[in-house]
Amino acid sequence: METKGRSRHFIYTDWILTETQFDPDQLHSKETVFTIGNGYLGTRGSFEEGYPSALPTTFIHGVYDDVPVVYTELVNCPDWLPLVVMVNGERFRLDQGEILQYERRLNLRQGLLCRSVRWRSPSGKTIDFYFERFVSFADQHVLAQRCQLTPVDFDGVIEVQGSINGYTENQGFNHWVGLDQGKTDEGIWLQRRTRNSQIELGIAAKMTISGAEASLQVSTAPGYPTLSMTFLAKAQQTVTVEKFVTIFTSREVETPVAAAKEKLAYLPDYAKLLKASEQAWQEVWQQCDIVIEGDGTAAFAVRYNLFELLIASPQHDDKVSIPAKTLSGFGYRGHVFWDTEIFMLPFFLFTQPTIARNLLSYRWHTLPGAKRKASHYGYKGAMFSWESAATGDEVTPRWSLPTDFYGEDVRIWCRDREIHINADIPYAVWNYWQATGDDEWMEKYGAEIILDAAIFWSSRVEFNSESQKYEIRGVIGTDEYHEFVHNNTFTNRMVQWHLEKAMAVYDWLAHKYPQRTRELEDKLQLSSELQNHWQDIIAKILLFYDSSTELIEQFEGFFQLEDINLADYQDRDRSMQAILGIEKTNKYQVLKQPDVLMLLYLMRGYLDFPYSQKALQTNWDYYAPRTDITYGSSLGPAVHAILASHLNISTEAYKLFMQAAMVDLEDNRGNTADGIHGATAGGVWQAVIFGFGGIQFKENRPVANPHLPSNWTRLKFKLHWQGLWYDFDLCGEVGIGHRAWGDGETRGQGDKETRGITNAQSAIPNAQSPMPNPQSATPNSNIQGVIFDLDGVLTDTAELHYQAWQKLADEEGIPFNRVANEALRGVSRRASLMLIIGNRRYSEQQIQEMMERKNRYYVELLKNMTCEDLLPGAIALLDELRQAGIKIAIGSASKNARTVIERLGIADKVDAIADGYSVKQPKPAPDLFLYAAKLLGTEPAQSVVVEDAAAGIEAALAAGMWAVGIGPVERVGAAHVVLPSLAGVKWADIRSQLHNSKK
Repeated sequence: METKGRSRHFIYTDWILTETQFDPDQLHSKETVFTIGNGYLGTRGSFEEGYPSALPTTFIHGVYDDVPVVYTELVNCPDWLPLVVMVNGERFRLDQGEILQYERRLNLRQGLLCRSVRWRSPSGKTIDFYFERFVSFADQHVLAQRCQLTPVDFDGVIEVQGSINGYTENQGFNHWVGLDQGKTDEGIWLQRRTRNSQIELGIAAKMTISGAEASLQVSTAPGYPTLSMTFLAKAQQTVTVEKFVTIFTSREVETPVAAAKEKLAYLPDYAKLLKASEQAWQEVWQQCDIVIEGDGTAAFAVRYNLFELLIASPQHDDKVSIPAKTLSGFGYRGHVFWDTEIFMLPFFLFTQPTIARNLLSYRWHTLPGAKRKASHYGYKGAMFSWESAATGDEVTPRWSLPTDFYGEDVRIWCRDREIHINADIPYAVWNYWQATGDDEWMEKYGAEIILDAAIFWSSRVEFNSESQKYEIRGVIGTDEYHEFVHNNTFTNRMVQWHLEKAMAVYDWLAHKYPQRTRELEDKLQLSSELQNHWQDIIAKILLFYDSSTELIEQFEGFFQLEDINLADYQDRDRSMQAILGIEKTNKYQVLKQPDVLMLLYLMRGYLDFPYSQKALQTNWDYYAPRTDITYGSSLGPAVHAILASHLNISTEAYKLFMQAAMVDLEDNRGNTADGIHGATAGGVWQAVIFGFGGIQFKENRPVANPHLPSNWTRLKFKLHWQGLWYDFDLCGEVGIGHRAWGDGETRGQGDKETRGITNAQSAIPNAQSPMPNPQSATPNSNIQGVIFDLDGVLTDTAELHYQAWQKLADEEGIPFNRVANEALRGVSRRASLMLIIGNRRYSEQQIQEMMERKNRYYVELLKNMTCEDLLPGAIALLDELRQAGIKIAIGSASKNARTVIERLGIADKVDAIADGYSVKQPKPAPDLFLYAAKLLGTEPAQSVVVEDAAAGIEAALAAGMWAVGIGPVERVGAAHVVLPSLAGVKWADIRSQLHNSKK
């Protein structure tokens, strides 16, 4: 389905954004929209050939520098894009000549940006251009471009100049000092260093050409090294020029230039680089993708927002975080806000927990800066900065310039007063711990964040002796229209919640890690007196709440402010603050973004005070009409959409959701040119999962209570929780069940994997093929498909299972060894645990916990699996089958099969995967192999199964398929052919033995 975006010349399909017309008035906003990246760097969608007033920009995580006196900002790095094309001496550029055809496409699935242009030069020569670029998702230091040129109606001389532009600026300020540059056998290189932070950068480039003979020249003009290729082009013949770039900084290596030159010298060709990048994207999308059916615009918009989060997320660096405008624009100067922890982090927490850990580790690394800020204001502990950069010190500008040339400068009070971030970050840390069970990280990093930030509150609160209450005065709440208030309920309740969790973390740490506890007690000056103070604050903090109506007052005196009817301003095109002015806005009951409602949203997951359905309805009715949801903050619509879903206000929920989802695609706030709205992108994911999907966590697992929009026929996604993956497949108004999977064990019927609500059917469809009659089912010689079992055939994960069980047994003090492990082969997880614990008595809750703990250990071990773990002969046989035109499937009972396949690097070598999700009946029932054959489109009699277990051989024979057994005859002797392993095995030999075997 295709849908057109209003006035943006956009077409949306499932994975591809297509721009059908170039509009110079939208140049800068489109540069933002077409940003590409890989979690290390982001490059805006500027044209290769340049354009007047364009803002070509590449940001690299952590490369900050100071603008003297004014602010700290992410630095615009040297531009790797320049590709100037001269056609018979005329320079190709879109502001000259004539554009006859134009199309630009962003492929989200591949991370690939393409542009096609048919251009007529001022002298009348017509030429087709096709540009393509990507930044490798497989290797963060590699970037590549391709330019294909096809003269339409002339022969002539064409010159292509590929350059590195070292003179990039941050809107008028140049942060770079030139150090050196040069040329090598491979191409050109440039060395730069930031003026104040002294970060060194090395970048290298080379070019290749095909389709024509070309002479190569190298120019080393200062700060702008260039490779030039000149060739004679002929009409209707295509010439391809490819440019390869490598880039490093001193944040990763000691000698960035040497690293860039070395990597450039050993790069494979363009096609291999692109394929590696596409495979890396495929792996990520398999975990992160959200499938929406029935609404093409929403389906694309959700994927687009997830793409923007993924390309800005640090995969290999825990000393950086995602800026509010990601790596896509100059807005907010690359500073990090609460946006990351509260809005963006949940997406990573439940789909990419390693990245979530990196983002939170950044806050640990910046604790020294937070402590310096607290000390500056006269407080104890850690006071996280409202805007943070490299060190964690406050980088919020103190003043903002007025829009009126003769107006007064505007004081920015957030740096001093918007302190709820000091509880927001611990909130995110706690949620990470709950979702992952990552005790090791919590011990080393998370606990210190929570405790040090809690110490700040003990010095920030004030005790009112008259009311016998603790107060927090002189703050800004999440609603930033009121800049100096007392006892903001959001802030006070979050502080109370934070201190409750700090007490729990302190107790947990003391019980489990006494040495670390002593270290933190010495470092942070923790004491029993401090804990008593925290407990007193928890009991006595001031909260404005009417228990009879459950209406919450946003802050002390809010209800005494002058009321306002936003309907009176229905035709406005700017914020209420812009209309009323800062001072007047402070006197009205008008909100920039959710405040009380934001608190209810954050507390809903814990069903903690003040969350209840009555409180939600009461406060929605009061605060939603008073919130400037359209022109206030981009953070608001997604949160309102979720709460509207919970209140079953479906039409309003969908309207708010689409307002958030399209914020950059439609530029509906007019500021997309400044960069992607990162918090909104994260809010969109939350709106889908927690709003429409209705995900809640009950009995330590996610369950769905869906509220799908009326036009959505299906919503499908995955969530990662406590080491398990949960699949959700929700259709229409009926919530279809979901299943958890986490390891590769075969499970018996007694080890039920279904979690939570199952209103209709299994999340993964079961094979519906009828059971064949083994007596009448006979294979034939026209073999079209081969189905491989995974464990014991292509790889061996038995050792990983043993290590996981051994770790669990050691922790529980239960004797266990490799001999005892032999009894667990082919046994379900629960049955295995029962064998291990023997006659020892455990509660059902303890048994469930131990099974999940063992599974987490196993999943962690899987992360170390690589292609080196393939058994001998596996790759050779897969490749030979592919060349012979034989279809290949994996038929594994493991619910972790897809993860193993990805780790082994063979996903591109198989056509279908049937795993533990696919069928209800395990081997020796034939269901799994019948389902695999169905996926391949082959008849059972035309299929071969390669198995190492007796149950698998029995299943293959019952399905009426050929069976090849791997292992001893005692185990797989019923197979048509028995082989000791796949080492040295040829497909022709298997075919011959099958032909000669007895039917």
